[in-house]
Amino acid sequence: MNRYVNVLRKIHIHPVFWAIIGLSILTAKFWELLLLFSIVLVHELGHGFAAAHFKWKIKQILLLPFGGVAEMEEHGNRPVKEEVIVILAGPFQHVWLAILAYFLYIGEVITLQTFEMFFSFNVMILVVNLLPIWPLDGGKLLFILLSKYYAFSIAHEKALRFSFFFLIAFSILYLIVAPLHLNVWIIVAFLLFSLIQEWRQRHYVFIRFLLERYYGRKNEFTSLKPIVVDEKDKLLQVLYQFKRDCKHSIVVMKGNAKQEPLDENELLHAYFAEKLTSINIGDILYSY
Repeated sequence: MNRYVNVLRKIHIHPVFWAIIGLSILTAKFWELLLLFSIVLVHELGHGFAAAHFKWKIKQILLLPFGGVAEMEEHGNRPVKEEVIVILAGPFQHVWLAILAYFLYIGEVITLQTFEMFFSFNVMILVVNLLPIWPLDGGKLLFILLSKYYAFSIAHEKALRFSFFFLIAFSILYLIVAPLHLNVWIIVAFLLFSLIQEWRQRHYVFIRFLLERYYGRKNEFTSLKPIVVDEKDKLLQVLYQFKRDCKHSIVVMKGNAKQEPLDENELLHAYFAEKLTSINIGDILYSY
């Protein structure tokens, strides 16, 4: 129970949000903002409680003027099934919220106007979050899908490239349909900023993935996937072939001869503990 209560302690409201709240009171828009805030909060708590169920490390749940972000201290090494559940736990909240709002309306607890406003906000937030754009839920699902076919670093880069493409397409569409919709352009600006930041930090994200794999919690991987390399391949070049949700054995080839395989931890140990960042794989093999 404590870990679920701890999720509530992770909630933070962005300073700009307080300014928006003050402005909404002055412009008599506080009720609309309260409905929007409630939907976003429940959405993010869905992520938070699902993460707490799997004992993930939660950094914070940040509520922004136009949405929210649940930041986790996990780096791509949890089971894919867990990640999918945590991601979908946010969008799932919109289902019961819509049902609840409907019964409140037919029970005459809320007016038709309030129900229609709540319903439109609920659908809007759901649809936007499922767009295949990082760091939205749809973008994270896209990353997981690509991770099934590509190494972690390649899947991450492809997810970001696709996200840039979809964001441009989304922006062009809204430029045609509703060019004066200020809230949309604020969201587009936030997504663009987040994408640029993630792109700049992609190597750091990859290193955190390897660090968690080496120093972090030892998960039970669903499969063993060999990586066949030449003895002259560089250590980092091989590490870039690591995939999520599987353990690797490193098959080293010397010419046409297959050498004794290395465990992935031997490579991670050489890179992080021994700082042999530019060593050849063959040198690691022959040192054991």
